Amino acid sequence: MYELWVIGLLLVTCLGVLGREQCENPRHAAQYHYEHVFSSARDKGVAFWDLPGYSRSVYAEDHALLTPESRVWAPNTYGWQNSLTAHLITPAKGPHFTMYLAHMKEASKASQLNPNVERFVFVVEGNIQVKRTTGSKTIDLAANDYAYFPPGSNDTLTSVMGAGLCIFERVYSKKGKPGFQHGTTDDRPVLPVDPEVFVLRKLLPVSDEYDFNIHVMDFEPGQYLYVKEVHYNQHGLLLLQGQGIYRLGNNWWV
Repeated sequence: MYELWVIGLLLVTCLGVLGREQCENPRHAAQYHYEHVFSSARDKGVAFWDLPGYSRSVYAEDHALLTPESRVWAPNTYGWQNSLTAHLITPAKGPHFTMYLAHMKEASKASQLNPNVERFVFVVEGNIQVKRTTGSKTIDLAANDYAYFPPGSNDTLTSVMGAGLCIFERVYSKKGKPGFQHGTTDDRPVLPVDPEVFVLRKLLPVSDEYDFNIHVMDFEPGQYLYVKEVHYNQHGLLLLQGQGIYRLGNNWWV
């Protein structure tokens, strides 16, 4: 069972059935601050949660809680250049997708995708450049922007000044032809969530060509996920901003 109480903003991937309803997008000024995701502030001085041998991370049969002190950063993995990556979810433990963080330094480059793999990139901080093979167009993306690379993409992803990314990858499971997508979170329409009271945006088109979706969920103080979810769908979740209480299985995590 999964239940969520949060003050902040979440990035969630959902592998399962997609809804089709949407409503008008209220245009508010951007109020996002994701700096803590890649922050090294915890390395300054000693705090209780950074004591040697202590970690809040938990690995269970049906879920895992991975906290910052447990990340293992590796240089230039799987073809990434001048970058560090920290893998959070991998198919080796049963999931049908991979989720990891990438810390791109100056003059860095992402790995090239295998032909049958799709990739979603969410920019947490910094700037990246996507060079399209179609028309040789270069797209600049900043914090709160995203890009989807369909299977078979030969587009390149680089960063001149450095960036922090959250990345989802999986083997494409359908026979469609999804297209390249990019945009900014604030431009996505807000979807109805009655009887719940939080802001939900989906970053990918809701169509049969796409076999997963990315949700950005924005909670104000006192708002929460109403449904107690028990289902087959697989999720990867990154807390971008704020704090919350999350029930996973029979345990509550802060």
